[in-house]
Amino acid sequence: GKLMENNKLIAEFMGMKYSDERSFNDGEWTHSIKSLSKFETEWKWLMPVVDKIERKHKANFRTECLWNEFIECSIYQVIVSIEQGEMSKDKSCIYDSKKIYWYIGDSVKCKREATYKAVVEFIKTYNDGGM
Repeated sequence: GKLMENNKLIAEFMGMKYSDERSFNDGEWTHSIKSLSKFETEWKWLMPVVDKIERKHKANFRTECLWNEFIECSIYQVIVSIEQGEMSKDKSCIYDSKKIYWYIGDSVKCKREATYKAVVEFIKTYNDGGM
């Protein structure tokens, strides 16, 4: 379904090869399509994607954590931004900055889910030539 499509999107963004079954081709393992669901469930699969987006695209992932009184739990929101502009001499700030990409995620109970959604949205925008 939708999640599987999103996981394939992430795998392609990361340059990972996958097929129906895990197999060994051309000297490297391909991941099984089923194993790609680890992007949703495991930080160690998800964080390299965040790292690549931050490094390669000079993006900034910020997680906001808010305590919600009504449901008595923390909710998380991920904000991803890319700004470009002139850097001040001491490299402390960007002036004349313009936002190239600005994403404010939905508030959800799971930090990993919030991060996963932000990654998927970034890749979709990136693939659509939105940057």
